[in-house]
Amino acid sequence: MGAGATILGLAGPRLTRAEREFFAAADPWAFILFARNLEDPDQIRWLTTELRESVGREAPIFIDQEGGRVARLRPPVWRDWLPALEQVKLNPRKAVDTMRLRYRIIAHELRALGIDGNCAPVVDLVQPDTHEILKNRCYGNDVVRVSDIAGAVAEGLVMGGVLPVIKHIPGHGRATADSHLELPVVTTKEKALRVSDFLAFQSVAGLPLAMTAHVVYRDIDPENPATTSSRMIGIIRETIGFDGLLMTDDLSMKALTGSFAERTEASLGAGCDIVLHCNGDMAEMAPIVEAAGRLTGRAAERAEEALTWRREPVDVDIGALDAEFRDLMTHRSG
Repeated sequence: MGAGATILGLAGPRLTRAEREFFAAADPWAFILFARNLEDPDQIRWLTTELRESVGREAPIFIDQEGGRVARLRPPVWRDWLPALEQVKLNPRKAVDTMRLRYRIIAHELRALGIDGNCAPVVDLVQPDTHEILKNRCYGNDVVRVSDIAGAVAEGLVMGGVLPVIKHIPGHGRATADSHLELPVVTTKEKALRVSDFLAFQSVAGLPLAMTAHVVYRDIDPENPATTSSRMIGIIRETIGFDGLLMTDDLSMKALTGSFAERTEASLGAGCDIVLHCNGDMAEMAPIVEAAGRLTGRAAERAEEALTWRREPVDVDIGALDAEFRDLMTHRSG
């Protein structure tokens, strides 16, 4: 039987006895870390080791390290980065190269800590009214350009031994609300979405993992956000062509309603493979774990296929990559 159909967080920088026992029983497929879990390199390396020991295998450990606003690892220990949209605009002709370098360097920092998954690239297309929670995390609004940059981001991560997670499929850029706090509703017609937002994801659909958007696309399914919509997940699988491991965005976000068991059942019932819960609250995680059960069938196969992308980093001179990145950002071209 496969691991649990869950990706779980923990409360603090050290694994408590209760958490260790809980994870041993729940056997989540992977873990995710946040700023509350991170103090210094030695502590993080010990924590990632303990998490894997709790489930008795080399479970993936994810983080949101986009750089810019969404960066769980920050100076002075780790590098600081501009928001992605700002970096792209500073040197647009070299954006693909600079973003590939950026994420290769980020991957190097993550692997040194025992972290081997990063929730990036962000493939959402920015719009004039994109909510501020997302806006400067995007790479632009041109489908081809965003697709090229997203591919480069994924390449940088994979070369550094880190699993990429594309988000937020099938597209969060048209949302004018923050899904952490409420349910966004997109009113754009399906025909327009197919040649814009959905199209951007098609070029990276061969990547191993993706995270859903807690967004209602009214023209397609007026009742349910993509995470719990079989119609929307049908579009993700068939129109976009993504056949990798599909994880939910965080089940504790207020865009979703119902009990945590109901959220879990609705997500998996709609076609997600695995559910994500981030805040480390065991009282919330317990019913999720029970409702999620184990990875079986095609979901288990996708999970195994995703792990085949995890490899030893390509040997590089990080100092030289840093210098190359700085040179590209200094000698800008329009």
